[in-house]
Amino acid sequence: MANKSDAEKQKAKAKKWKSAAKELKNQLATVLGAGKAICVSPLAPKQGFPELPVIDGVEYSAAAAGVRYKGRLDVMLARLAPGSVVTGTFTRSKTSSAAVRDCQAKLALRADAETGAAILVNAGNSNAFTGARGRASVEALCDATAERLNLPASRVFTASTGVIGEPLPHERIIESLDALTEGLKPEGIGEAARAIMTTDTFAKGAKSEIMVDGHPICIAGIAKGSGMIAPDMATMLVYIFTDAKIGQKPLQAMVSRLTERTFNCITVDSDTSTSDTLLVAATGKSPAPALTDMRSAPARAFERALGAVMLDLAHQVICDGEGATKFVEVTVTGAENKDDAHRCAMAIANSPLVKTAIAGEDPNWGRVVMAVGKSGANADRDRLSIRFGDVVVATKGQVDPDYKEADGAAHMRSNDIMIGVDLGLGKGKATVWTCDLTHRYIDINADYRS
Repeated sequence: MANKSDAEKQKAKAKKWKSAAKELKNQLATVLGAGKAICVSPLAPKQGFPELPVIDGVEYSAAAAGVRYKGRLDVMLARLAPGSVVTGTFTRSKTSSAAVRDCQAKLALRADAETGAAILVNAGNSNAFTGARGRASVEALCDATAERLNLPASRVFTASTGVIGEPLPHERIIESLDALTEGLKPEGIGEAARAIMTTDTFAKGAKSEIMVDGHPICIAGIAKGSGMIAPDMATMLVYIFTDAKIGQKPLQAMVSRLTERTFNCITVDSDTSTSDTLLVAATGKSPAPALTDMRSAPARAFERALGAVMLDLAHQVICDGEGATKFVEVTVTGAENKDDAHRCAMAIANSPLVKTAIAGEDPNWGRVVMAVGKSGANADRDRLSIRFGDVVVATKGQVDPDYKEADGAAHMRSNDIMIGVDLGLGKGKATVWTCDLTHRYIDINADYRS
């Protein structure tokens, strides 16, 4: 009996500790939800969230609707003035969310821009793989937002990010619409950026400006993204606003081109989200002349500026990769063509063995050789060269005679890692960006739904 009593006491004690641990975990979630960052990525911009320009014709607001998180902003609303055009790119996932499919259908309509538009985004629940209920949630959100802002539902674009497969409690978002509408303000983009975060450790923003005939054209963008990053379209959730006067068709062409060189060149973990959405909106409110000739110097300058904002946001996503401690640039040259170069670079960037070697600061060039060989790109072992930063590691298919392991290790100790590979076959070139793979990535994703 005594032994049984001791066993019962141990069982009760274990239950008590389990309950205490659960309560501590809930308290931690509340602290995180309240915006008190505990573990910001070491690669986060040192200056913090940038001061973004006010974009004439755009207002933003954010609210805590309690979609999943408690005590933190989790819904954002942006209202676009009449005359605004909206463009975008989306995930190519065959299991894309209801919101993604709704946005794609609406952009294909090229609806009348004279009515204005709205963008409504929630964090915590992706409304993906939710069937008819997911479609009904999107319809309810669009109808309610359209009613509040006096817009046609065809001009309301929604997005959701978070857990897959759980019904979206859209009624909580609808209940927050009055506060969101009343809170709209031109300088609210910072709160909007924080409201769309999930496992992100910092809000992401970028800006650019050009002058045309003495008048400014401004661009401001925000993004969220930390894991499930291998976009194959755009990335996670990205919203970019400009006051440029430009048509929907030429802006869409720009966005599609720039996506290939920015968001389609990053990877955290090789996994493509069901919810990836990039929307770029132009209000036409700048006093600068309209961009009508896409071959003109002003149009080319605008495209460069837009590309700079997109690349900046893409790099910030990599810097906030779940558990990341290293920012990694992979450049492949000498490929037979551009596609082979990109294929080879992504194989290196996505390799768990390469990424864990980088996390351990191990200059294991053999893993790079492995990734090149499996990539599917045409390669000749005896023409292959590898560099870590400025350190030449291998030439013509073997270790360079002047290579010193200490030099490679020294490069691996930095926060910014550069891997260069030359295939020696042609002029194809590509650069992609990734991060290392640490145990923290496992911790975050093993506990994501708990």
